[in-house]
Amino acid sequence: MSSKSRGHVQSLSRRIGGVVAVVACAVLAGAGATMPDGRPTPTGLDVPRWVSLKSSHVRARQGPGLDYRILWEYRAAGLPVQVIAETREWRKICDPEHGVAWIKRSVASGRRGAFNGSDAEVAVHAARNAQSPVRARFSPRSVVALDECKDGWCRVRAQKIKGWLPEGSVFGTQAMAQCDARRGAGEAGRRAG
Repeated sequence: MSSKSRGHVQSLSRRIGGVVAVVACAVLAGAGATMPDGRPTPTGLDVPRWVSLKSSHVRARQGPGLDYRILWEYRAAGLPVQVIAETREWRKICDPEHGVAWIKRSVASGRRGAFNGSDAEVAVHAARNAQSPVRARFSPRSVVALDECKDGWCRVRAQKIKGWLPEGSVFGTQAMAQCDARRGAGEAGRRAG
């Protein structure tokens, strides 16, 4: 083989090696996203994770398919729910009352929301500390958009008002799983252990 041919083969080998390394990194990056039972998630996204309902008419089913019984219907667009398991087309979710059900992936949005399920208002602060001025009050049984959580605080917004509230003070801001993924859909609501 001529030195020119050998150089071409080496160059081609380096390019193929580079492509293989990039593909391997992509596969390994996706391999980190697993369900609670250790299986990789079909989407490559973390479980648990927060999503919100796209519509005010979302059917909750007993299993991942249209042939499963409808358990109830959610009637609150923007309501945060936590994905605790998934198939390619279905999401097993935990709702604000710690009910577990399956919903079709097309009715869930990657946008996050926060829900005040308590009977009391929650102060929304101007900055990430309790001593900062109160910008607004998050009313009971209401939903707002959630932008991000960091350093124990979550930034929420409603119309033109933005502010911070303590992480974990309302549903949709918790870092940990809220329901046990092993629990069957429709079973009485209780928190993850």
